Amino acid sequence: MAEPSVPPAEPRRPQRGLLQVPALQRRPPERTKASTLDSRVHNRSLVLATLYHEGPKSRSEIARESGLSAPTISALVADLEEDGLVADIGPRQGGARLGKPARLVRIEDDAVNLVVLDLSHSDRFSGAVLNLRGEIVERRDIQLGDALGTAAHDLVLRLTADLIETAPRRVLGIGVGSPGIIDDTGVIRLAAHLGWRDLPLAAELSDRFGLPAYVGNDVNLAALAVLHFRDARTQNLMVISIEHGVGAALVVGGKLVEGEQFAAGEIGHVTVDERGELCRCGRHGCLDLAVNAWHLNRRLAQAAEEQWPDLRAEAGRALGAALAPIISVLNLNEIVLTGPPELVEGEFLDAVLEVVRARTLGPVNVALDLRSLAGDTDLTLLGGACLVLAGELGVL
Repeated sequence: MAEPSVPPAEPRRPQRGLLQVPALQRRPPERTKASTLDSRVHNRSLVLATLYHEGPKSRSEIARESGLSAPTISALVADLEEDGLVADIGPRQGGARLGKPARLVRIEDDAVNLVVLDLSHSDRFSGAVLNLRGEIVERRDIQLGDALGTAAHDLVLRLTADLIETAPRRVLGIGVGSPGIIDDTGVIRLAAHLGWRDLPLAAELSDRFGLPAYVGNDVNLAALAVLHFRDARTQNLMVISIEHGVGAALVVGGKLVEGEQFAAGEIGHVTVDERGELCRCGRHGCLDLAVNAWHLNRRLAQAAEEQWPDLRAEAGRALGAALAPIISVLNLNEIVLTGPPELVEGEFLDAVLEVVRARTLGPVNVALDLRSLAGDTDLTLLGGACLVLAGELGVL
C-alpha cells in the first residue's frame, strides 16, 4: 500500500473572531420595466444558448426552437457574426430534402477567451485561459508562500494580468473561485485562510482590467463545473470537498443554493463528536477535524500502516452521518466527493455510502450515485468559466 501523502504545514490560524461575520439579509431583485435593450440581450442569449448546447443550426431551426421571428433571428445572427461569436459554415451536407439546403451557423469556440483563477490551493494560486468550451489554452501558477491580506491580493492581480497578457484572443471576462463566504456582487465577506474580509474583488478586477469580473466560492464553482462539464446525471446534486477544510455546494433545479448569508454548504464546523478535540472555531468535535485532508493525513502519519484502512473508513463514516439528513431532506441522487484521491477513494468513499444508506429510507437512497472526482484539479477553473459564460453570454 502506498504511504499517505506527507501532511503540509499546519494551516495558518486566523485571529480570534475572524470566523465571525455580521448577519446579512439578501435583498430581492429590483423590479424594473423591461427595455428594448433588455429584450435584445435576452434574445441574443437564446440564440447563443441554442447553438452552444445543440450544435450547428439553420436560422429557421433557431427561430422555431427559440420562438423568435425569422427576421429577428436573421438580425441577431448577423450581429453575432460581426462580433465573431458565430460563423456561417455553409449549407447542410447530405439529407434527402428537395430544394436548396439550408445554411448552418455555429458557435465559434475559439472566438474569445475566458480568464479564470482558482484561489483555493494552500500553496499557490492557479489560473488558466480557456475557450468557450472550457478547453484550457494556457495555464499559470503563482506561489502563495506566506502571503496573507494585501500581499495575497497583490498576487491575484499579478496572476490576472499575466493571464490576460497570455490570452491569444479577446478576453470576454474574468472568473474567480475563492475559499470563503462570497456575496452575489463578488465581495469576499470572509476568507479566513487568506486574511480577507469584505474584499470587493470582482469590482476591483473589473475596474483595474476593464473587463467584467465574477467571483464565487470555490466549492460552489466546482459544483457548477460538475453540472455543466462533468456529465452530471441530474439537476440536483451536491459536491463535497475535503481538500482544505470541508465544504459543500448544493445545486437544486440546476441553480446554486447560496443561502441567506451566502454561507450555504459551510458544513466543516458542524459538530459530529461533542467529546472530540478542540477546533480552531472554539467548539469541539467539528466535522473538519474528522474529515479534512490535513487532519486525516496527520492521523495516518501517526498510525501503523495496517490501521490506515480503518482510519479512512472512520472519517468516511463521520461524513456519511453528516450528509444523511441533508440527502433525506432534499432526496438527492447525485453526490460528488473531491479531494486527494489516496484519501477519498476506497475505504473512505465506501464508508460514506454505507452510512448514508443505513441512515436513510430506501426510497431516498435507492438511486443514490455517490462518486469521486478526487484529483480533478480543474473543477474550480471550469466553474469560473461557468460564471463568465452565464453572465456575459447567457448560455448556462
